Amino acid sequence: MKTRAVIESLSLGERQSVEFISDCRDLELVGQAVCGFLNTSGGYIVCGVDERGELTGIDRATELAKSLEQGLQQGLSPGALVSVQVQVVEGKTLLVIEVPAGKDLPYAFENTIYLREGQATRKADVETIRDMVLRKQVEPERWERRFSPVDMNEDLDRDEVRSVVMAVKRSGRFRFRNGSDPVMVLEDLAVSRYGRLTNGGDVLFGANPAMRYPQVRVRAACFSTGRADDTYRDMKSFEGPLVPVLESVYDFIQRNTPTISRFGENNLERRDEPLYPPAAIREGLVNAFAHRDYSDFSGGIAVYVYSNRLEIWNAGRFPEGVTPDSLLSGHISVLRNPDIAHVLYLRGLMEKMGRGSVMIRKACAERGLPLPRWSEDDRGVTLTFFGPEVTTEVTTEVTTEVTTEVTTEVTTEVTTEVMQVIGVLDGEMSRRELQEVLGLRNSEHFRKAYLRPAIQEGLIEMTIPDRPLSSKQRYRLTGKGRSVREGGRS
Repeated sequence: MKTRAVIESLSLGERQSVEFISDCRDLELVGQAVCGFLNTSGGYIVCGVDERGELTGIDRATELAKSLEQGLQQGLSPGALVSVQVQVVEGKTLLVIEVPAGKDLPYAFENTIYLREGQATRKADVETIRDMVLRKQVEPERWERRFSPVDMNEDLDRDEVRSVVMAVKRSGRFRFRNGSDPVMVLEDLAVSRYGRLTNGGDVLFGANPAMRYPQVRVRAACFSTGRADDTYRDMKSFEGPLVPVLESVYDFIQRNTPTISRFGENNLERRDEPLYPPAAIREGLVNAFAHRDYSDFSGGIAVYVYSNRLEIWNAGRFPEGVTPDSLLSGHISVLRNPDIAHVLYLRGLMEKMGRGSVMIRKACAERGLPLPRWSEDDRGVTLTFFGPEVTTEVTTEVTTEVTTEVTTEVTTEVTTEVMQVIGVLDGEMSRRELQEVLGLRNSEHFRKAYLRPAIQEGLIEMTIPDRPLSSKQRYRLTGKGRSVREGGRS
């Protein structure tokens, strides 16, 4: 099996830096490679594959993964989130080490700084180290690293601290100096310094961080129809430490989305399961909490449940170099909040940093759902899960409640304005061209009443979704849009 095939089977994404190591029991060799990736643009280390791309496999891989994680955590300075995962390819067990581009340059392993140059790792020279240090001095400190005004004696959720300690003991990914001392635990997690909690530590372990940072509240609403209106079936606002809030939002989604019934090919046993794959929903939520822009006081996270789709929105733009296409194909994780992400990883909530989007896509495809969509605008990033297309096959599988809602959505919720858009859309057209054909002069009214609803309903799509404001932006019909248009003509 050649190197390109290995990369594709592991969903590592194209054009990523990958190093193959046949035997990764040499901690020093692995640590140097990890350090080099941290100090450059990140990459993957795949253990159990030789330089020719032949699978050699790893013995006692789970035990070795834990040993490597502990050794890397102890040898790297400053600490960094490095994921070590066990994966099986063609019957061979491999270790995949994912290293994001570091935010706290320079990194050292065993007190030596390394760099990645091409396919090799080398020690950094004095001039390079000096440049790294000078750049670090002039760069602004990340929001999650600044000190919070929280009183650790009064406002710390100690149950959350204990939960982290127990999770780390189960996984064996990390070693605390003293797991029974909350202050030392928080220091080991890099969310506390000099007896003070950082903003990231406050978000994770503060009893109620929303009192200090209202933007950490999460809004969730379930609408009665397929469009945002004033009719809610359920609406909540969640606040508290990050992980309990995340779990509460996940529960909100589960109770407000229906189940579907499936029957096995060779028997009549019915299997009930949620409309959207639970693992994909959880991954989407974790990404929103880990990658959102916490410094934006007008931002936040919002979840909207409709009869035909689910939207998870978070404040902040895509990190530099990340596009919707790279999310679908796998990419090196660019961590906006590495300290928060590190704690989520230790708790087992963030397993595949750069490949979580690939898992989401795969889970939806296996369920027979339309592929999810990531989009970006000036307010933030939205991940949209789509319900099943309205076909005869779906209506026989989905429960009566789901069938009624989806059918009603297509037949009654497509407005006259939206029907006009999909009626005149021919091939790929710009906003200006669509307005001219429809005889509309008010651009803002056209966006709100015609264009935006058509996109939200999944009837038309952008040709450049990762740059919605591009001057070259065009719009075209989706498969669903063509079906609705043909249905409207009959």
